[in-house]
Amino acid sequence: MITHTTHLLRPIPPFDFAQTLGFLSGFTPTSGEQQVDARSLTKAVRIHGQTVGFDLRSVGTLEAPELRCTLFADRPLTPGVEEAVLERVRFFLSLDEDLGPFYALAQQDAPFQKVLRPLYGYHQVKFLTPFENVCWAVLTQRTPGDGARVMKRRLVETYGGSVQDRDSVLWAFPEPADLAGASAAELGALLKHPRKGEYLAAVVQAFGEVKEDWLRQGPLNEVRAWLRGIHGIGEWSATFVLLRGLGRMEGAVLDAPDSLFTQEIMKAATHVYGPLNFEALSAHARHYGAWQGYWAHYLRAAA
Repeated sequence: MITHTTHLLRPIPPFDFAQTLGFLSGFTPTSGEQQVDARSLTKAVRIHGQTVGFDLRSVGTLEAPELRCTLFADRPLTPGVEEAVLERVRFFLSLDEDLGPFYALAQQDAPFQKVLRPLYGYHQVKFLTPFENVCWAVLTQRTPGDGARVMKRRLVETYGGSVQDRDSVLWAFPEPADLAGASAAELGALLKHPRKGEYLAAVVQAFGEVKEDWLRQGPLNEVRAWLRGIHGIGEWSATFVLLRGLGRMEGAVLDAPDSLFTQEIMKAATHVYGPLNFEALSAHARHYGAWQGYWAHYLRAAA
């Protein structure tokens, strides 16, 4: 029997849920893993060993936003699980981020207005969990997106969980604890890629021993070094997880001129600012100070 509870979430304005839905519609790492239409998002998450679905619908406005969030599961939710799911949803969709300081800086950047206007009210959509993000980073290393999604689906169906939603089934990515008993050899055999099995086993061990609160709030350089210390996680993957799994937007987003991450931002920025060298790109980034991550994310989202 499916149980339901309904809650009202209030994002910090401005917040445009249509921007969230539009981003998720084109976000290939989670393609086919949720239900997205013009007005709603339905998805599932693993929390403390239980699979919980959530359905989100906007019932507010851009400047007075409200989301009706319905949770559903195949057994009653304890208050602790319910609270954890709601917190996870808020973090996933960055509902508590005040974009005012970022928008104030953007108003001083005339070329960036053609990015800002169509994305106004968009709060970054992260991976649902940083663990899913880092696993995706491993799966995509030297592997086309279609192949990585096949491997991800095998992980989800073997170690994750599911919940019924009307006429369909929603699958949720596993938690580290779900994979704790899997050896590197077992993971490699499942993925048909022994090296990725080794890397994933290292990720599972590392994330099983760390507190997510520290990853979100600990000193940025220490968190980056911790990620880099995981077997198989390089500089690009660490930056990817800091931004898209943990929302750590406060640090510099550019590193070496020839790094993959810098080149991706450079490509997106040329559509806005015209031809750039690394020094010019860095000057634009520095203008945004602690909001460089959001600047880069908006550039890439627009591109």
